[in-house]
Amino acid sequence: MDIVEEIRKYVESECRKDSNIFGMNAYDGHFVSVVKYAKILAKEADADMEIVELSAWLHDIGSIIEGDSENHHIVGSKLAEELLKKYNYPQDKIDKIKHCIIAHRGSKDIPRESIEAECIADADAMSHFDNINSLFYLALVARKIEPSEAKTFVREKLERSWKKVTPRAKVLIRPKYEAAMLLLI
Repeated sequence: MDIVEEIRKYVESECRKDSNIFGMNAYDGHFVSVVKYAKILAKEADADMEIVELSAWLHDIGSIIEGDSENHHIVGSKLAEELLKKYNYPQDKIDKIKHCIIAHRGSKDIPRESIEAECIADADAMSHFDNINSLFYLALVARKIEPSEAKTFVREKLERSWKKVTPRAKVLIRPKYEAAMLLLI
C-alpha cells in the first residue's frame, strides 16, 4: 500500500464534499502546489520525503473538514493522527507529521523543530504565489470580503507569506513575489 497515495485520495475526496467551503479550489489551487514545493524543498534539505509529503497533503485538512477555522492547525493535527492510526502508521512518524501541521501556521508563533516542519511552512507560503486566483476565491467567496477590499486582502496575505519563508525558499519565489507586488499595489 502506498500511504502517500491513500492520503492524497482522502484529501481529494474531502475537498470534493459539498461541506468544503473552499471547493475543489483548495485541492487544485493549494494542496497540489504545497506538495510540489514541499518535495522540492525536502529534496534540497535531505528531509524525510514521506513525512514531508504526508504533512503537505494533511496540513490544511482541519480547514477542509471544520471550515475556515483559526485553529485548523490543531484540528488538523488531531484528524491526521486519527487517520494515520487507521493505516497502522508508526506513532513516531505520526508525531513528526503532527508537528509539521501545527507549526505550518505563519500567523502563529510556533517554533519549527524539524527540517520537515520548515519545508511544510515554506511550501504553504510559497503556494500562495502560484495561485493568486485561489486567494481571491478565498477572499471573495469563502470569506465574503467586498471586492473593493479583496485586492488588499490578497496583497497583505502575500506579504505575510513572503515574510514567513526562509531565505532558501525566497530564492525560488522571488520573481513571483515581485511580479505580484507590482500588480497588487
